[in-house]
Amino acid sequence: MPGGGWGGGARPSDVPTGNVPSVDLGRARRSQRCRPTAFERHLAIGCRHRQNPQVSAEEVDEYLNALEEPKRTTLSLLRQTILAVLPEAEQGISYGAPAFKVQGKTIAGFAAFKNHLSYLPHSGSVFPELADELRSYRKSSGALRFAVDEPLPRSTVERLIAVRLRQALPA
Repeated sequence: MPGGGWGGGARPSDVPTGNVPSVDLGRARRSQRCRPTAFERHLAIGCRHRQNPQVSAEEVDEYLNALEEPKRTTLSLLRQTILAVLPEAEQGISYGAPAFKVQGKTIAGFAAFKNHLSYLPHSGSVFPELADELRSYRKSSGALRFAVDEPLPRSTVERLIAVRLRQALPA
């Protein structure tokens, strides 16, 4: 085969290495984006949430404090409801959003967006089990959308968590 198996083109030994400027492609790609990726944010926080639950709660506090009203208040109420239902839950940031884990399994989470808020069950099979109760909400397989100024009812959050717990931690 001509070219020594490199598709007929130049082999690495044939490429001149003289005064070719090096380029940091990572920096070039980062400069083209406005915001860091979820993985970059995860690295930036240094995975602290796995080591110290208090730091993780502080990360969720930081997430909420960065939001404008009424998103901050609505999601703070959701956080209180989740913690009332799951007092043993570890708080942290998962995929750039607050999440709550029990026995190492993510059970619930939430996120803020420009025009709505989302409850995140971290499972695509939770919503089908509650289809009748959730029919008034817009949803995808992984997010239940609700208004920025209207908290989810506690009874709805309790049922969402009960279904997820049953799936994640079978008896």
